[in-house]
Amino acid sequence: MNEIAILMAAGLGSRMSPLTDKIAKPLIKVHGIPMIETIIDGLKERGISRIYIVVGYKKEQFQYLTRKYQNLFLVENRDYSKKNNMASIFAVADLMGQENCFICEADLYVADNSIFQEKLEDSCYFGKLVKGYSDDWLFLTDRQGRITCIKKGGYNAYNMAGISYFRKEDANIIAKVIKEAYGVPEKGELFWDEIVDQNLDSLHLKIHPIEKEKVLEIDTIEELARIDKIYSNFLK
Repeated sequence: MNEIAILMAAGLGSRMSPLTDKIAKPLIKVHGIPMIETIIDGLKERGISRIYIVVGYKKEQFQYLTRKYQNLFLVENRDYSKKNNMASIFAVADLMGQENCFICEADLYVADNSIFQEKLEDSCYFGKLVKGYSDDWLFLTDRQGRITCIKKGGYNAYNMAGISYFRKEDANIIAKVIKEAYGVPEKGELFWDEIVDQNLDSLHLKIHPIEKEKVLEIDTIEELARIDKIYSNFLK
């Protein structure tokens, strides 16, 4: 079965200013490679049929990717500066539900792209087990391993790794509820994962565990400098 991938690359990345004043965050290089390309390369190795990158801030900087990679397309999120990332999923909602689908944040550094090669039987969020307290997005599950809650903050739980995979029937449900929620004022400002959380009873979602060091979420220049020393001068 064909699979597609959606990469969310529309955000401002303001926490990494001044770097992101000049370059879109997913295009910042880590060890010489733009972060987004570490994701694309892993997806291409899996044999993904089409990759859609949702762009907004500095959208023109992503054009080179359509020349470098076959079957890669840019989709514009016109509301990126006014709404949370639900706007990016809304921009591609009509493309979802026909094939199984990866949805990835585009500002991740994938240190080991073998994570994309595993067989995925269920719709799932990739998760990293964090012992103790975490104030990040995380998952609660029932005894059968089905996700029952997506929220911020908790103890000894799997944290969101920025990569998810949906079988086409679940992707279709998500596309439908995103379209319905987008025009509702009290829902329009939510993150897309919060809409998923509100519809977990209709989905069959599990956690796909990965090791922490295989995918790195980089939110600040301090974190970037710890991974790639070339950026240490930005801390002075």
